[in-house]
Amino acid sequence: MTAHIIVVDRRADFKWDDSGHPVVTAREYLARPDAFMSRYPRIVNLCRDYDYMSFGYYCSLLAEARGERVIPSVATILDLSKKSIYGLALDELDELLEKAAKKYGQQAAPTSLHVFFGFTEEERYQEIAHQIFDLFRCPLLKVQIAPGEKWRVTSIQPIPINELKPEQEPLFQKALEAYTRTAWRPPKTKAPPRFYLAILQNPQEQLPPSSTRTLQKFVKIGEQMGLEVELIEKKDYSRLAEYDALFIRETTALDHHTYRFAKKATYEDMVVIDDPSSILRCTNKVYLAELLRSRRIPTPRTLIVDRSKMDQIEQELAFPLVLKIPDGSFSRGVFKVTTKQELKDVATDLFRRSELIIAQEFIYTQFDWRIGVLNGQPIYACQYFMSRNHWQIVKYSANGRFSEGGCKTLAVEDAPRAVVDTAVRAARLIGDGLYGVDLKETERGPMVIEINDNPSIDQGVEDTILKDELYRIILAEFIRRLEAQMEPARNGNGELNGTGAASGHGAPERMAAPLAQARKG
Repeated sequence: MTAHIIVVDRRADFKWDDSGHPVVTAREYLARPDAFMSRYPRIVNLCRDYDYMSFGYYCSLLAEARGERVIPSVATILDLSKKSIYGLALDELDELLEKAAKKYGQQAAPTSLHVFFGFTEEERYQEIAHQIFDLFRCPLLKVQIAPGEKWRVTSIQPIPINELKPEQEPLFQKALEAYTRTAWRPPKTKAPPRFYLAILQNPQEQLPPSSTRTLQKFVKIGEQMGLEVELIEKKDYSRLAEYDALFIRETTALDHHTYRFAKKATYEDMVVIDDPSSILRCTNKVYLAELLRSRRIPTPRTLIVDRSKMDQIEQELAFPLVLKIPDGSFSRGVFKVTTKQELKDVATDLFRRSELIIAQEFIYTQFDWRIGVLNGQPIYACQYFMSRNHWQIVKYSANGRFSEGGCKTLAVEDAPRAVVDTAVRAARLIGDGLYGVDLKETERGPMVIEINDNPSIDQGVEDTILKDELYRIILAEFIRRLEAQMEPARNGNGELNGTGAASGHGAPERMAAPLAQARKG
């Protein structure tokens, strides 16, 4: 039997001592990063609460950072957090629900189904339960169904393990045993389609990753390369499926429409930069800290702490030090503290927002390196200088205004080799999207500060060396991925399995001309 480890909030939540699996609390699991990695690569997270930044959330987040396979994944947790997200996948259940409605009639419609690892109480709804678990790999789910001529799922929510009723426990035990005796399989992926590029922007954003002027450059160069590029906004969510690719040029966050756009684009089999996984991994500094530590990427001395570990900060780090909220961006949510009282005050405030925070060694340098990495290759190198009389690149004032330091762009080959190599190693841990890796060059060598999933691309800054070629490199990557999607699939004899390029999002007549031009590009 494959070894699994069960993670719960309280040991009393898991009553089945004969399961054959070690049981640990969330606090134990989070506090002992190296204790389980080699021995128990599969994690069953049965915490009571998966809310964003809860202990249940962090157990899945850090399991993924440690290279362990975990159920539920953070992507699944976020999918289930809002119906606006998980509703995108419910169309796949329609056919099964309609068959069940025709077979059993309106009177037999269940008002709810409890799905434990793909099993449910009533055998006749087992196929539906399997499909739900295939879409949302969460151990315990409650699915609300609205009866009618056509049955419809109205909500899908995780069930806290401590709320299991006694009569449900045998089913849970059976389902857990079946799941842990079966090889872990990822959810099914949908077949890829074809293309038109949408760039998501927010014209009102104070510090956007690309200015409106820069985005117009993407539009112009895209046209030269055979891509039709259109700038879209939050209000265009319902139109997203009209395009074949999505380029997000708005500051991303998990509890935000940018993540919903990325998720929808993925469900629609569109090429998307940056993809939901990259957003998930980059927007949480706790995940990044654990990922970089576990892969031995050099960083400043870093601690991940909860309220009970506050004393550890003073014991292991010297003042001044830096405290970070997990999901800050553009220097926001990052605080330098110089005294014990400041540490207490700032940490108390941050713990109101997150169960875990980051404490980090303070290292001052005149500038941070930013290495832009696309599909695992460096494409630009910049030095971002600290704002005047400040320790960060961006300095915010109480009235909401901000000032920025200067910048200097170099050819990638002119940047220190160790800096570039470290940045590329770090970026490849995230994925194959577009990333900006921030590093400090120190006496101990280059150290990664963070990895950004949505790095700045602006005229007069990142494009200083490459000029228009920088935009061509990025757009060519979209074209490469789109054309790769359209390559005819071949069987083992090298024969074509159908046309491979017959499917697309837009009408065929709309697709034909741009596709031909893109192939030339």
